[in-house]
Amino acid sequence: MAVSGIISAIIIGLIIGALGRLVVPGRQAIPIWMTMIIGIIAALIGSAIARGLGVANTPGIDWIELIIQVALAAVGVMGAVALYRRKSVGS
Repeated sequence: MAVSGIISAIIIGLIIGALGRLVVPGRQAIPIWMTMIIGIIAALIGSAIARGLGVANTPGIDWIELIIQVALAAVGVMGAVALYRRKSVGS
């Protein structure tokens, strides 16, 4: 992967993280940097899943891939919120 590909993956990941956080209802008590990391990971895993399903390269916008990525980011945000909530209750 070229440097431009890595940079674009990071930017897309940041957007995916923000969208994932918007999808989750309520207030999320997690730091913004964690949302960014979750978004980057969700974008990478979502792209791999879309490639595996054969829907990664479609004409126009890859809506199915985007939906997979945002869904993974939302699940990641919900998991992080649960972990942060458990951590704050336990201390």
